[in-house]
Amino acid sequence: MNKHVGTDGTVGKALDILDTVVAFGRAVRFAEIQEVSPYPKATLYRILQSLTNQGMLAHDEERMVYVPGLRLVRMARHAWNQSSLGPLALPFIETLARDVDETVHLAQMEYGRVVFIEKITPENGFQTMARPGRRSPAHCTGVGKVMLAFMDEERRQLALDNQQYEPFTPATHSGPQTLLTELETVRQKGVAFDREEHEQGIISIAAPILGSSKRVIGAISIVTSTFRMSLEDIERFRPALLRTAAQIGREAEVWPYPVAQ
Repeated sequence: MNKHVGTDGTVGKALDILDTVVAFGRAVRFAEIQEVSPYPKATLYRILQSLTNQGMLAHDEERMVYVPGLRLVRMARHAWNQSSLGPLALPFIETLARDVDETVHLAQMEYGRVVFIEKITPENGFQTMARPGRRSPAHCTGVGKVMLAFMDEERRQLALDNQQYEPFTPATHSGPQTLLTELETVRQKGVAFDREEHEQGIISIAAPILGSSKRVIGAISIVTSTFRMSLEDIERFRPALLRTAAQIGREAEVWPYPVAQ
C-alpha cells in the first residue's frame, strides 16, 4: 500500500479500494479484491457498496464483478485533459513511435510510483504490458529512474522513501545504494536504461521531460524486447528520444501540469 494513502479515515479507505479495483485493469470479483485488501470483509463490502452508489464503481449483478463507474470515467477523462501530459505529448510520441518503429511510453511520477499516461505501439512494434493508468515501481523502470535522477533533492528523497525494492528479476536494484549510484550516471548521460529490471526480456531507454526551471515533469521511453534488440541497439534511439523529450518540455511551458511527485 502506498504510504501517502490516508487509510485511517473513510475517504482514505474508499480511495485505496477504488485504486485497488482500477489497478486490476479488468472486471474483478469481490473475492479477488478481498484477497489483496487489508480491510475486514464487512468494511470492504460496505465501502464497495458506497462507491457503487456514488457511481464511482459499477457492479454487474449477472457476472458478480466490479468495474469503474461512469462517474469515475468522466472524472478521469477531465483529469487526463487538464492535468496530465497526455494531450500535449501525444502527437510527439506518435511521431517518435513511427520513426523508431518501437513502442513508446509516456509516464509521470506520483509519490514514488510511475504512472503510465500514454502508450503508442506502431504496427511492427513490440507490445508491452504497460497501459495508461497502470502504476509501476520507479526503482526498476527506465522512466522511473530517469525521473528520480532529475528530481530536486527533496522530492527525490520523498520518492526514494516510497521504494520497496521488490526483486522482480535478478537485475533489479535490491536497495538504495546501487540505485543512487546509477542515478548519478543517469544525470551525467541524460538517459536511463531498463536492463530487464522489471520484466525479464524487456529493455528500454528513457529520457526526462523537463519543464520550466528544468523541473522534471515526466519521462518518455522507447521499449522493446531482447528478442528484437540489445541494449547497444537501442542506444541509437538516444538522439530522437532526447529531441522528442525536449519538444514536449517546450510545449509544457504553458501547460498546467502537476509537477512529478
